[in-house]
Amino acid sequence: MRMTRRILMALFALASSASVILAQAPTTTSTGVVRPSASATSAVSGFRTDLLAHFDDVNKKIVDLAAAVPAEKYAWRPSPGVRSFSEVFVHIAAGDSLLPSFLGAPKLEGINRDTEKTVTDKAKVIEILKASIANARASIANGSDADLDKRVKFFGRDVTQRWILLQMLSHAHEHLGQAIAYARMNGIAPPWSEGPPAQPEKK
Repeated sequence: MRMTRRILMALFALASSASVILAQAPTTTSTGVVRPSASATSAVSGFRTDLLAHFDDVNKKIVDLAAAVPAEKYAWRPSPGVRSFSEVFVHIAAGDSLLPSFLGAPKLEGINRDTEKTVTDKAKVIEILKASIANARASIANGSDADLDKRVKFFGRDVTQRWILLQMLSHAHEHLGQAIAYARMNGIAPPWSEGPPAQPEKK
């Protein structure tokens, strides 16, 4: 009886260890985007917890809207000289590659301001958008609130790490609003909104 109990306890301990290992392992989506592990996210506390909640919300909306825009609309722009749909989404991706670099994170290879002009295919745009969002999210999740007041240089300005993190959020919201305006002008209702679809602007 005692032997059976010991075996059961050993098996339980083994199963628990395996669960922990699996929880800590990062996951890779079908598009190749590596997402932070569950344990990395659950370890975040303080200011970064609130920041991640807002960051996840705004970026889910960005990705959902990018998916909702038809591929043939990706080249649409409200007027000459203004960013197109695809350029807005790639610009967001470029920001999520650049801004974390001021916190010491590496920039994503092949994503910069010039990418706005070279990547226009819907599938590719969404791919790099997801990769950049995951990159920026990791820079939040892997940091510490103890570093928030540390100073960094931002294009000649002396700012805190907190400022950089808030700029990441502000940048996402700014261009989500721009993309929503584009969508409404084309009769595309944001997926999370309620009510009937918007009607395209009459010319």
